[in-house]
Amino acid sequence: MFLKPLLWFFLLSSLPAILSYNEADPTVTTMEQFSGYPTHEPESASSFSVDTQGLQKQIDELSSFSDTPSPSVTRVLYSEMDVVARRYVKNLMGLSGLSVREDAVGNIFGRWDGSEPELSAVATGSHIDAIPYSGKYDGVVGVLGAIEAINVLRRSGFKPRRSLEVILFTSEEPTRFGISCLGSRLLAGNEALMKSLETVVDSQNIPFFDAARAAGYANEEDDLSSVFLKKGSYSAFVELHIEQGPILEEEGISIGIVTAIAAPASIKVDFEGNGGHAGAVLMPNRNDAGLAAAELALAVEKHVLESGSIDTVGTVGILELHPGAINSIPSKSHLEIDTRDIDEMRRNTVIEKIHQSAITISKNRRVRLSEFKIINQDPPALSDKSIIKAMQASSQELNLSHKLMISRAYHDSLFMARISPMAMIFIPCYKGYSHKPEEYSSPEDIANGVKMLALTLSKLSLY
Repeated sequence: MFLKPLLWFFLLSSLPAILSYNEADPTVTTMEQFSGYPTHEPESASSFSVDTQGLQKQIDELSSFSDTPSPSVTRVLYSEMDVVARRYVKNLMGLSGLSVREDAVGNIFGRWDGSEPELSAVATGSHIDAIPYSGKYDGVVGVLGAIEAINVLRRSGFKPRRSLEVILFTSEEPTRFGISCLGSRLLAGNEALMKSLETVVDSQNIPFFDAARAAGYANEEDDLSSVFLKKGSYSAFVELHIEQGPILEEEGISIGIVTAIAAPASIKVDFEGNGGHAGAVLMPNRNDAGLAAAELALAVEKHVLESGSIDTVGTVGILELHPGAINSIPSKSHLEIDTRDIDEMRRNTVIEKIHQSAITISKNRRVRLSEFKIINQDPPALSDKSIIKAMQASSQELNLSHKLMISRAYHDSLFMARISPMAMIFIPCYKGYSHKPEEYSSPEDIANGVKMLALTLSKLSLY
């Protein structure tokens, strides 16, 4: 349905006015054209029209591109299903009138040129890769919802001043190569990551560049510096995402406005003992690498709780024993630890305590601490205050309740914050479920998120 042409008014803090367009006095029209800013009072933002049914159909269709049966979704970087899903999204971008391009690692960009295309654009987007046996909303709402937000603005008759760009980020999930937010890290100019990709292999011993080329990317050479974006390439970045937690649903709140993203760190730890027969080696004589791992896992919990902050969390997500037989004392153990916090210093203190515990445990249990390696230790990211104000104003105009909150899960926004001002919009999801087939957000909640995104983008575009 096409609504009469509208432009939206916005006057908040340092942001300029955005207003509706009707049959205007010629003098006012001339003033608008000269200044680049509308000067009318607005019509109600509630007239935004979201194709809720069509968007849900797209979410369902995209979920069918999966290596596991419904209701689960498995879509791993550069797999056949990943390539087909990318093609699907590019087609939707084209149907929405966006000009589409891809970079060397498969970040996909769909741009709506504004009236002043030389200005830095306003960007939005998320990811569509999915860990094994997960759900169909994580990331996807932020990509398909962003495209629908563009459609909403087009149907309203809105004309952007700054260009608007939808980004599909490559490999937000670390499933295949153990690297989270691979595409956005590279966009942020991570040279160490670019170098490491020359030797990275997956669980099948397939090198990164072989996998990328099989999917149609990285065809020129191993130098991926063409992916890097300069700081200021975008004037703002806003990501729409399901909360992946229960707070919004439990409190009956429509929108979460994210003020900060917690800083994640990942650690790999290996212990080596002597092993032996489970019956023949007496307890005082054992050098059990498995018990060392178990003791360190409990130490992680202890040190996290010692921080005294509810925002400090730690997880031992992987614990592997070798040789893995019921009647054999483990000779080797491997742990992978995730710890995160919105306070970088507090999180780093926890990491140091875990390290000291690993050293002490290895001595007490007479095993060797063969590796304690910090894989990544990213800083937290704070949302931009002017974008937060724009989102608060949008929520009020749309009569949607909102809550300021932090994100304890990392997102591509964490790394986009190194390129431009950033903020995120959360919508409720059923019981906070995510990364499992039961993951769900209602069409109404998704439509609210799309409206919120569309109105926020319109404000930022006219700034």
